[in-house]
Amino acid sequence: MGAPSGPHLDARGGAGWFALAALLLVALNLRAPITSLPPVVDDVAAGLGLSSAGAGLLTSVPVLCFALFTPAAAATTARLGPERAIALALLGVLAGTLLRSAGSVPTALAGTAVLGIGITIGNLAVPVVIARDFRRRAAAVTGAYTATMNVGSTLTTMLTVPLAVTFGWQWALAGWGVLAVVALGVWVPTGRALAARHAGPPPSGTPETAPGTSQRRLVVLLTLAFAGQAFSYYAATAWLPTILADRLGIDAAAAGEAAAPFQLAAVAGAFLVPLGLAGRLSARTVAAGMSAMWLSLPAGLLLAPDAWWVWVLLAGAAQGGNFTVIFTLVAQRSPSVGAARRASAVVQTAGYACAATGPAVLGAVHEATGTWTAPLGVMAGLLAMMTVTVWAAAERTRR
Repeated sequence: MGAPSGPHLDARGGAGWFALAALLLVALNLRAPITSLPPVVDDVAAGLGLSSAGAGLLTSVPVLCFALFTPAAAATTARLGPERAIALALLGVLAGTLLRSAGSVPTALAGTAVLGIGITIGNLAVPVVIARDFRRRAAAVTGAYTATMNVGSTLTTMLTVPLAVTFGWQWALAGWGVLAVVALGVWVPTGRALAARHAGPPPSGTPETAPGTSQRRLVVLLTLAFAGQAFSYYAATAWLPTILADRLGIDAAAAGEAAAPFQLAAVAGAFLVPLGLAGRLSARTVAAGMSAMWLSLPAGLLLAPDAWWVWVLLAGAAQGGNFTVIFTLVAQRSPSVGAARRASAVVQTAGYACAATGPAVLGAVHEATGTWTAPLGVMAGLLAMMTVTVWAAAERTRR
């Protein structure tokens, strides 16, 4: 199976490996620009004369873009094709990264919005390519895509501060634009080859039809599942260090270090899912396992906070793995590439809209109650909804 057959690429063939490598270079840019900012946000605020609220806005704008611009990104992907849409996404990430570092408040806000829109387009276009060209290995490729996004996040989180110490925050943030330059250099010829491969009219007998009942049910279930996933991920990312500091009685620096495995373990989780699906485990079994691991974080911190490291590691692996489960189901269970694109657009629009509220909701509940019991209960409730809906969506398709 070294050569591609039909419209699909085999990830083990020469063309498949090159296309996969190009896709992963793209994925490296889809979270890294966002996570490069928080480590130096105090330096950015001081340099631009921003208040804490203004600095917080810079970190939240990209997630708001995910929610607001996903429908437009889906239309752009349909109009241009996923290959050109991905190139446009990388250009947006590069332009936004450079503009954000220009040294003024207007350019910082505009640059953050531009890179957020660029990432939004990439969020839509990459799963379309996976569904179209790697459908037979969608779980493995989606897992690699998810893991690579987390690798990019880890790189920028770890290295931005040392770069800022040496070169200043502007050069440290702008320097990550090299990732987009490299990805563009590899993706443009790859995208042209993929576009040529799919040129011409669609195969006969496969017209686009209105979504059936089963497809609509799948989209509703995955939308609810991703809403719970995204809300909990961004809420935990924002508040986990503070929760650990308060529950364990440790200082802020130690709590930040304790929370770090939540992000790092996502790489392992993204690979656990395709390994499970490649074995004898059903999609439902894998989804249930990931959900149980995710739920262990709020439950464990409420019932057995001294074992925090277990819950942080399990939930970290699960947040990467569950993302892989949801978008593997989008790729594998959608009847056509167009249906996969539309399903992904609906799932991401609603999911990221919930994600944008996550940090604020948990913060407001904590402020109102004075403890972390109720906020962790809110997270557990959303994760329970995710568990039920992703389990239902993973039901084996009946024909």
